[in-house]
Amino acid sequence: MASNLKIENLDQVAVRFSGDSGDGMQLAGNIFSTISATVGNSISTFPDYPADIRAPQGSLTGVSGFQVHIGAGKVYTPGDQCDVLVAMNAAALKTQYKYAKSNATIIIDTDSFQESDLQKANFQTNDPLAEMNIDPDRVIACPITKMVKDCLADSGMDVKSILKCRNMFALGLVSYLFDRDLNIAFNFLKEKFAKKPGVAEANCKVIQAGYDYGANTHSSAVNVYRIESKEKEPGRYMDITGNKATAYGLIAAAEKAGLRLYLGSYPITPATDILHELSKHKSLGVTTVQCEDEIAGCSSALGASFAGALGCTSTSGPGICLKSEAMNLAVILELPLVVIDVQRGGPATGLPTKSEQTDLLQVLFGRNGETPMPVIAATSPTDCFDAAYQACKIALEHMTPVVLMSDAYIANGSGAFKLPDLSKCTSIVPPYVPEELKGKWAPYLRDPKTDVRYWAIPGREGFCHILGGLEKDNTTGAISTNPENHDLMCRLRASKIAKIEVPDVEVEGDKDNAELLIVGFGGTYGHLHAAMDEMRAAGKKVAMAQFKYINPLPKNTTEVLKKYKKVVVAEQNLGQFAGYLRMMVDGLVPYQFNQVKGQPFVVNELVKAFNEIYAK
Repeated sequence: MASNLKIENLDQVAVRFSGDSGDGMQLAGNIFSTISATVGNSISTFPDYPADIRAPQGSLTGVSGFQVHIGAGKVYTPGDQCDVLVAMNAAALKTQYKYAKSNATIIIDTDSFQESDLQKANFQTNDPLAEMNIDPDRVIACPITKMVKDCLADSGMDVKSILKCRNMFALGLVSYLFDRDLNIAFNFLKEKFAKKPGVAEANCKVIQAGYDYGANTHSSAVNVYRIESKEKEPGRYMDITGNKATAYGLIAAAEKAGLRLYLGSYPITPATDILHELSKHKSLGVTTVQCEDEIAGCSSALGASFAGALGCTSTSGPGICLKSEAMNLAVILELPLVVIDVQRGGPATGLPTKSEQTDLLQVLFGRNGETPMPVIAATSPTDCFDAAYQACKIALEHMTPVVLMSDAYIANGSGAFKLPDLSKCTSIVPPYVPEELKGKWAPYLRDPKTDVRYWAIPGREGFCHILGGLEKDNTTGAISTNPENHDLMCRLRASKIAKIEVPDVEVEGDKDNAELLIVGFGGTYGHLHAAMDEMRAAGKKVAMAQFKYINPLPKNTTEVLKKYKKVVVAEQNLGQFAGYLRMMVDGLVPYQFNQVKGQPFVVNELVKAFNEIYAK
């Protein structure tokens, strides 16, 4: 970078990459967020892509976006609006400009703003900037397609392959604007395309060309910004998505418990990446099976648990419907099973690439009979690691199926993740049947303190037993239709879930004197926290409590919710968590903020709604 450039330090910035589904916006955004996380910036990302397998090129419905929010300090959301918008074609500008700030810098590929492109995007004139009231001084208009073709003219690549590199030019230009180190991007691409070194070399060359274009052409017109991390905790960091963090959490738990990990799964958006990631780790004792359907995925995982492994299955809302019978079976067998529900928009096929929190009541109660089941809801992409680890710990130590709730927003989004020290993770000790019970043991004999039944792995001499879906006698393990026994077994299964120790829910903000308590669960944590921060900065007394453990609820739940004058429960459904809390906390009548838009909350909308409640 030229030494005479003016470099301005910023606390935070949001960048949005947008273009056709085939333009590689997700990859460009991922690399930019990886670069930022590696240098110690706090990040929050939001991939926003259509459900169409491949929408018509240049169409309004086929636009794919990726927004990344970078901060010198902690950032909680991808940002309501972006400071820089990359629009690779006319349709991207038309649909994505609403996400840009009024003073945002806009980068466009002028080669994709020809007359035919403007017509596909429903522009009425040949001047889209004037038509959208965009100040041309804020626009970096460059012929990206032509420059990429020129850059790779001697590469030997065909035109189609060359055009796939356009996203890297945009990445290089953005990297120039924010003084990013290209070596990190180069290493990323060399690793990603290790088996195709020619492709890696071409992409690296184009990134450098984009960077050089910014340095040589716009050094006098466009400022260069730097986001210096204010708090750098020593350690090794990576940019990690929620799905990958979930996979790592499962692996870590199996390793800590000394068990093999088995995942039986059927591909479904947005959970499939968990299957993909785990399939890469056979060397760590991981077995993955892509099953013929959701039922087989869950049933095979339950079979793996019966055989002594850590059985897991991953899906989304529609798959939970299909897995419910096998989940029921896991309850009556009292075997460990982890069911990962990466929620998406519903009902039915609904909005398969969008995010909601609409499966809560289904995972709590959507089964026949009395089937209490622990439920954990991850609060961020990086928290998916700990949430998955804790779900495994509860499943193994309490001999129960556990539902881990994620959602498309945090599963596909990413954050800067400090790699944990496995030796410092909490222990996981399954309740194996003690040797002294040999010859006297029956399948449903329990630890009297926890009501958890002892676990005997098939093949262990002296502990032969049968499990099944019919009710069993509490003492002998034989099939029983005795009314008193069935009542007892239902109560015991409920009791062992109720006795699970979970951490207290933490209150943040003005916890001692708040006029309003904001309550949420799972992946809305960042947006609710940002709303609380904005209200407190304006002089309001506000606190928040984000629930990660849903069943059982933390022991201090009633104390927290009854402490404040006003409580508002904000969730991406029509009031499922609020209804559950009313059922569990006597006398609680909270305010509610509910949206079912398939998109993350918008902080400005939250602040407006909460201020109205605050003023009542």
